[in-house]
Amino acid sequence: MQNRKLKIGIVVGEVSGDTLGAQLMRRFREQGIDAEFEGIGGPQMIAEGFKSYYPMDILSVMGIVEVLKDLKKLFAVRDGLVEKWTQHPVDVFVGVDAPDFNLRLAKSLKQKNLPIKTVQYVSPSVWAWRQGRVHGIKASIDLVLCLFPFEKAFFKKWDVPAAFVGHPLASQLPLENPIAAAKQELGLDQQQQHIALLPGSRRGEIERLGPLVLDAAYILTQKYPQFKFLIPAINDARKQQIEALLQSYPSALQDKVQLMENRGTESKIGRQVMNASDMIALASGTATLEAMLLHRPMVTFYKLNRITYWIAKLLVKIPYYSLPNIIAGKKVIQELIQDDATPERLAAEIEKLIYIETAQIQVMQHITMHKQLLSDNSEDPAQAILAILDR
Repeated sequence: MQNRKLKIGIVVGEVSGDTLGAQLMRRFREQGIDAEFEGIGGPQMIAEGFKSYYPMDILSVMGIVEVLKDLKKLFAVRDGLVEKWTQHPVDVFVGVDAPDFNLRLAKSLKQKNLPIKTVQYVSPSVWAWRQGRVHGIKASIDLVLCLFPFEKAFFKKWDVPAAFVGHPLASQLPLENPIAAAKQELGLDQQQQHIALLPGSRRGEIERLGPLVLDAAYILTQKYPQFKFLIPAINDARKQQIEALLQSYPSALQDKVQLMENRGTESKIGRQVMNASDMIALASGTATLEAMLLHRPMVTFYKLNRITYWIAKLLVKIPYYSLPNIIAGKKVIQELIQDDATPERLAAEIEKLIYIETAQIQVMQHITMHKQLLSDNSEDPAQAILAILDR
């Protein structure tokens, strides 16, 4: 397989997937593997030479009800990719996260009997909910690349080929991480205390969660006028959306909120903002792992469409929603989900993090989990993919 140029199809649906996809492309090239990449990618992957047939945002739909509204569009994208790869097959398809879309795409490719190996990079949370999906994964996926060791152990029980490749952030982010340097990188006042507010990177998340974080910030501003709030905007559309939302609040809050724009092609403003902040309030998702690896005290929250939430609640098999709590197997950060996610509760939980002892306990737990992820042996994702091509 290494004697000719490989054709690798990759599909990502959000910023974190774009980061993993770009890193995977670099892994192949660093090892001298001649490959070309196509499918659906974001700005980081495109900067690496990726050919994207559709904008990454087209897959940025969350929730059962929300997906139903866009089902026709998503089917058209899936069918378009299947048609392209039927006419001009890639050697391997790598779906990065976005399991609802990528697993269906892999199944469609298998049904066509195409000579394409299928890989799912980032395990779907089958260990947490809808465990019946593991049968579909076994039928349509040749290899699962897992970010956490407990995921590989789960798939081994079901006889699904899996490799633990580690989470790239665990090795990228240092164990020693002084906040002063992070504030300097963003040009922030070293003496000023900052609270990061991350309502999400999608339009729908900001619509649902933006008022929640701004209401909580307004409550805190009245009691702690010394704090400033940082909100990252990954692109101009999100910046305009947040600015429009902020206009409905009193100037007392507007003066305390600073929008931080993304610079360049690498979508890392969210990480920079979290790193430069003394505490973080963020939407539950992959960013909670990032905040943990940055060793910053945090509280997480989330609200879904009510119907989506109650359906999901019936299917969830684990007691926690956020990755730090799932990895630890206990509650190390506060989770405010659905009806618990009120401005008053969020403000109260952020206030707890102001106390040094509470924050330090959480930070020490973050460092312990960071070391745990670093200590486990992992495989190289590029080599794991090449291994299934050589079979």
